[in-house]
Amino acid sequence: MTDTTTDLAIRYGAAWAAHDPDAIVALHTDDTVFHMHGGGDPAEGRSAVRDAIVAIFEQSPDLRFDRKTVYFGEGHIVSEYEMCGTADGTPFACDGVDVFALSDGRIARKDTYLDWGTLHAQIGRDPTAQTQSA
Repeated sequence: MTDTTTDLAIRYGAAWAAHDPDAIVALHTDDTVFHMHGGGDPAEGRSAVRDAIVAIFEQSPDLRFDRKTVYFGEGHIVSEYEMCGTADGTPFACDGVDVFALSDGRIARKDTYLDWGTLHAQIGRDPTAQTQSA
């Protein structure tokens, strides 16, 4: 773990807590990939990642992540948390894990794994799903 990696993790968490998509994607590489496993196809590139993040916040405007544990390694970070919020007025909370691959002090890839079964049981649908245009 380096001070740069720790600083990146702190700034990234703060950007998500502030619900600031621009600050979030500024910490990603240009060719970044964000894959929410079990929640659709990966978003590739900063613009697509930003769009995915905006859709997440639209689905759950009060979304928050209560950190449990963070593991730092050479070129990667793993974060365990509880994701909480409301979707259409229904509260939810589930466990999640993010695996970050780093490149040149930025996030090159973010793989998110959520307890989808718990989410679906609580609200009957995926609160982070992007809305589809008809």
